[in-house]
Amino acid sequence: MTQTYDADQPDAFAGGPLDLPGWRHVYSGKVRDLYEPDLPALGGVHPLGDVVLVVASDRLSAHDHVLAPGIPDKGVVLTQLSLWWFSQLADVVDNHVVSTEASAEPGDGLVPDVVAGRAMICRRLEMFPVECVARGYLTGSGLAEYRASGEVTGIPLPAGLVDGSRLPEPIFTPATKAEVGEHDENVTFAEVARRIGDDDAARLRDLTLAVYARAEQIARERGVILADTKLEFGVDPATGATVLGDEVLTPDSSRFWPADEWEPGRAQPSFDKQLVRDWLTSPDSGWDRASDVPPPVLPDAVVQRTRGRYLEAYERLTGSTLA
Repeated sequence: MTQTYDADQPDAFAGGPLDLPGWRHVYSGKVRDLYEPDLPALGGVHPLGDVVLVVASDRLSAHDHVLAPGIPDKGVVLTQLSLWWFSQLADVVDNHVVSTEASAEPGDGLVPDVVAGRAMICRRLEMFPVECVARGYLTGSGLAEYRASGEVTGIPLPAGLVDGSRLPEPIFTPATKAEVGEHDENVTFAEVARRIGDDDAARLRDLTLAVYARAEQIARERGVILADTKLEFGVDPATGATVLGDEVLTPDSSRFWPADEWEPGRAQPSFDKQLVRDWLTSPDSGWDRASDVPPPVLPDAVVQRTRGRYLEAYERLTGSTLA
């Protein structure tokens, strides 16, 4: 069920999808809400073609739960940072963004004013059922796999690596897409090829590593380490081209570390929701992750510090502040 936006409600963008005139809600993920054009209201056709409206909420997920409250301005950071990265990567791979132009008129098919800054009108793609992950550093689920087998998704790695180690070269470590509340599952390249075909698997691997190489260089120039990132690609039915979709290179889909604090052998400081994860697993939260009890409400101090980390990531990478 959609809700009406209430400007006086601080958490207005942290709940479920909004009622947006001119658009019909069709799907919600952990963070994003997807809308289709209300074609009857537009005379049966959208002026920009076969498009969808993608709205980034302020919802925050951790440990397979959507938490309360949301993180103010998080959706704006995710959208604006994605748009900045799409621009930086334009000569590497095409992306799905068609327009971010906003309007208060519900019948013109543009981004509704109420979600301006956090929404994009995008080409509808046929998405590949693969999370395309590039890793330049060893941490997270990759570290757990390495400790168990010396490999990550079937790729052998040198002995003696620790949490935060830089890999000899970036690696493609795909995963299957999970439903809301489920874990993505790391899989081998061979398994991806079996599911989508050799040519498409190779194309996704090569594009993922090319995007990572460009982004890692840009981030490093700004004093930020891009440890790993998760990308999603789809096919544009009109052209057959493989296109970068969803979000790209945000603190929700990537690990960004301050370069001057990098120290292999320990968990690294990061520009993301690690503060929330750490609080949830600390005695202060009183939450048992293994139980069926939902996580507790986040304290205001944790919310504000997390908001600060998202804004700092945007500012350090782009060199700009959000208006």
